[in-house]
Amino acid sequence: MTLKALMNWSGGKDSALSLYHVLQQPDVEITHLLTSLNDAFGRVSMHGVREELLDQQAQALGLPLIKLRLPETVSMEEYHHRMAETLAPLIVSGITHSVFGDIFLEDLRQHREERLQRVGLTGLFPLWKRPSRELLNEFWEKGFQTVVVSINGNLLDSSFCGRLLNEEFVRDLPPHVDPCGENGEFHTFVFDAPYFSRPIHFQISETVEKTYHYTTAEGEVITTSYFFTDLLPSVPIN
Repeated sequence: MTLKALMNWSGGKDSALSLYHVLQQPDVEITHLLTSLNDAFGRVSMHGVREELLDQQAQALGLPLIKLRLPETVSMEEYHHRMAETLAPLIVSGITHSVFGDIFLEDLRQHREERLQRVGLTGLFPLWKRPSRELLNEFWEKGFQTVVVSINGNLLDSSFCGRLLNEEFVRDLPPHVDPCGENGEFHTFVFDAPYFSRPIHFQISETVEKTYHYTTAEGEVITTSYFFTDLLPSVPIN
């Protein structure tokens, strides 16, 4: 029996490698990609990648893309409500599983599984508990290529943004930063993959800094700065 699954697609390396592994499983069929977008700016949430580049990834994959459009500021309650509305017709169509690229964050996986259970879905985590360096080596060996598009400025300086994620990048990382950025240290955009029909062409543009303020459950206000490198879609030169 073939399971129908939804791929939670950020456009970055972890979701890309997770998809690669699921596509190798004959008993799982990926029917759709799902991506959250900041609707005010038309960009991928947390990554800051332009919607047009996201569309090009989906076209290169040959999979339909569902976009969860969110306001610039959204509460968790509203987010979960909109997500449930988005998932409802997919569940009716026969989707039973949802795929994620999480590696080792226990609390995040638990949260995802609790939310999925509420709507009758089961989570799949192809990369779970594999060492970060092992995953990166496989990522490169399979022919994936990716560029770093956003970083947590509290953990890394702006010079890391806009760089290719390669051996040199990893060597330059401070010891406290996970090589896969699993703790939110950085996010990436995959511009080539073994299952893409063609690479995604882009030009690196400016890097900007944005500051966000979060209030914890205890009422403490935490300020975090992020750097985003803009990628401009471009036409390949023959």
